[in-house]
This record gives sequence, C-alpha cells and structure tokens, in this order.
Amino acid sequence: MSNIAVNASNSMQMVAAAVMVFCMAITQHTIAGEAPNSTSKNSITQTRATELAHMVKHDCGSCHGMTLKGGLGPSLLPEQFKDKNVEYIKLSILHGRNGTAMPPWNAILSDNDAEWIAEYLLSGKINQSNQ
Repeated sequence: MSNIAVNASNSMQMVAAAVMVFCMAITQHTIAGEAPNSTSKNSITQTRATELAHMVKHDCGSCHGMTLKGGLGPSLLPEQFKDKNVEYIKLSILHGRNGTAMPPWNAILSDNDAEWIAEYLLSGKINQSNQ
C-alpha cells in the first residue's frame, strides 16, 4: 500500500474519531445527568426512551447513515443483527468495537440505556421511525 493510501486511510480514521468525539460531546451535553440510576430495565421512562430513540437516529446516524442503512459504520437495521443477541449489541454500544471507529458509549449511557437501544434495534421499530 502506498504512503498516500495509508495517509488517506489514517485521515479517514481521524475524521471518524473526531466526528464521534463531537457527537459524544453534543450527546453528553444534551442528556448528561438524565440517565436513570436504577439498573432495572423497567426504569426506562417514556421520556428517556424518546431521548434514546432520538440519539440512535441522530448520533448513531452520524456514522451509520441517517437512515441507519450504513455509512462509515455498518447498517443498524434488524437484518444486520440476525445472528446477534441483545447482550452482544449492548456490549458493543457500551465498550465500542476494537479496530473500528465505534467508540465506547459507557461514559454517557447506562447498562439499561444500552440494553434498551439493543432491543430497539432488534425490534425493527427504527424502520418505522425512518418512514
């Protein structure tokens, strides 16, 4: 691989990392302090669910495409997760994906938040909100 190709690849990774840091800063500013403290799945309020759905569409969409069909990151539509379960998706959200631009979101999302998002993605409800 030429130095130009390596530099272009590194530049794309740096841009992706910068976009993610920016998105995390905006999200943290928007929802900081509003995450539920409880670890019960039932503690996700309708207000919090609305916030998380908004976050998925806009913050996740900055890398996964605004329709979540893929972009810098892979699609987040249910078909993408055929062989994945809630726990796998939740851990990816909380701890990021090594070797990719997917950052860890555990600084601003609780376990319950990540579990809710994983279930939301698997449910296909995101397709309904994209129409």
